[in-house]
Amino acid sequence: MSIVQIDDYARQLYSAHGDRAEYEAAQKAKDYAARGDSQTAEQWRQVREAIRVLRGPNAS
Repeated sequence: MSIVQIDDYARQLYSAHGDRAEYEAAQKAKDYAARGDSQTAEQWRQVREAIRVLRGPNAS
């Protein structure tokens, strides 16, 4: 998956699920890592990071 595809998917996931999207991406990464699919797990980690950037800094 290219960077553009990862960013696009992250936007779609964040748009559909809001703040829960980051959790869902992290859970998918964990699940794929547990299955031994490290490439897909890494892609989900990248999606999670892209969602984190979309969310911006935490307000205090």
